[in-house]
Amino acid sequence: MKIGRLLLRITVGSLFIGHGTQKLFGWFGGHGLDATSQAFEGMGMRPGRLHATAAGTAESAGGTALALGFATPLAASALISVMLTAINRVHIKNGPWATNGGYEYNLVMIAAALALAEVGPGELSLDHTLGTERSGPGWALAALGAGTIGAVGAHLIAESKSAPAEPASTEAVPTPDAAAPVEEQAQT
Repeated sequence: MKIGRLLLRITVGSLFIGHGTQKLFGWFGGHGLDATSQAFEGMGMRPGRLHATAAGTAESAGGTALALGFATPLAASALISVMLTAINRVHIKNGPWATNGGYEYNLVMIAAALALAEVGPGELSLDHTLGTERSGPGWALAALGAGTIGAVGAHLIAESKSAPAEPASTEAVPTPDAAAPVEEQAQT
């Protein structure tokens, strides 16, 4: 089981690192932060740069921590948050299957992160080496809860930035008379 958990952590963590650095830096065939920010804007995740940076950072840092077996429940919660947000904003309308752009992949990644939070990262991890390994059903539920709170927070921020802005003032602002000659408008 030592090798199995290590391989799971390295595989899942590495995929998240790649996915996050695609967003942030354009590595591994990604589009980089500017294009990703525009895509997030198009999904209603406003401000796009904030959400793209947060998602890329959560995936990169969470993936690194998961691969190393460091702060495993916290790493799992960051990754779960991004996957739940992706399901909500992109994939849910397409149903479960990845062939249709669905959320199948996201659910598998969530399940892997939860499994690692529950069973722990194992002996071949930084958590074990540092004596900080936390695992069990409670830690898995905590990771799921924190990830859900993060996803809800991202949704609420996006919704608050998507609402039409209130006018700064309700007072009428005088405008030049459209019928007046241009020189007269410039003098008023």
